[in-house]
Amino acid sequence: MSSYRNIIEKIERFMIDVINEKSYSTLGIFIRGILFWISRIYRNVVQFRLWAYEKGIIKRSSLGCLVVSIGNLTCGGTGKTPVVEVFAKTLSKKGRRVAILSRGYKSRDRTIYEKFIALITSKENKIPPRIVSDGENLLLNPSAAGDEPYMLASNLKNVVVLVDKDRVKSGRYAIREFESDVLILDDGFQYLNLKPHVNIVLVDSTFPFHNHHVLPRGLLREPIKNLRRADYVFLTKSNGGNHIRHLKKFVVHHNRKAEIIECCHKPLYLERVFERGERMNLYELRKRNIAALCGIAAPESFEKFLTDFGANIVYKRSYADHHNYTQQEIIDFIVGAKKNKADMIVTTEKDAVRIPLFARRDIEFYFLRVEIDIISGLESFEQCISRICFN
Repeated sequence: MSSYRNIIEKIERFMIDVINEKSYSTLGIFIRGILFWISRIYRNVVQFRLWAYEKGIIKRSSLGCLVVSIGNLTCGGTGKTPVVEVFAKTLSKKGRRVAILSRGYKSRDRTIYEKFIALITSKENKIPPRIVSDGENLLLNPSAAGDEPYMLASNLKNVVVLVDKDRVKSGRYAIREFESDVLILDDGFQYLNLKPHVNIVLVDSTFPFHNHHVLPRGLLREPIKNLRRADYVFLTKSNGGNHIRHLKKFVVHHNRKAEIIECCHKPLYLERVFERGERMNLYELRKRNIAALCGIAAPESFEKFLTDFGANIVYKRSYADHHNYTQQEIIDFIVGAKKNKADMIVTTEKDAVRIPLFARRDIEFYFLRVEIDIISGLESFEQCISRICFN
């Protein structure tokens, strides 16, 4: 199973290199040509589906409570999970009963046999969503829940986290079983079955729209012009540089009504992976030799956080996004870190939930905790959320 997964990840990395035009081999150029024509077909299918929803040919569900959709145009890398977390936390503090509805990317799915039995017995719609958290207890492990839902459930109290591809069904379940009055659609911009009251799109300001091609030639899930559906556009990872002014003009060109909000990911502290609660000040990274480990869409931003605080990265390894680590991979990384005289290993919070527990403790192992911070205007993130959701 591990070798099969490694083969899949190698193919995935090769295809990303092809898409990013890092592969100039004859095979790479040939594949790019095929991907271009497939992307034109995909683009038309996406637009036809959107047209069908807009014209009412395909009906959208409305569940009678506030629905906030938080998503993006590109595949991963925008820093969506911390934004979902702060929305849920703030709304919960203000007395709302919040449920996060996730599809649980790379979570453990039912077997083909279980799906077949559910289909022929007409029980498909009767199978409840997986409850990652009921607001009080963490009920699933990262494998069953998916890393991002598990991370959200671990950090949020009094917030329900549900996983199901059918988020209309899981929304109804949240309302019925937990009396939820706010539903947050995690990665919901392309989920058109459920009509949101607020549509929030995140754009990575460091690499906004990849190469402007839709899948599979690029990383766009749908054409850039579909930004017009957004009520708010959050420019994440913003540093306030001159390119932000041009990016804002570009966004306004596609959507004149949406408010544009600049925000950044602010590192808070380091926390031990296996002894949760034990924290280290980020300034202790200064001049220390670090081994950096991650399996995220944008490893460069994580590594920059470390070097910005003065860390010296002497050894690093990055895997495909949502990579599920084996114990042997972690042991091999520890061996490499020690061989390169690393003082400690640092990973991301999303990766930390996927690292298997084991007894070896001969090197310090931390994850980096980050939060979202508004940098455009003088208002705080909480004031911003209040304005979005309570006006």
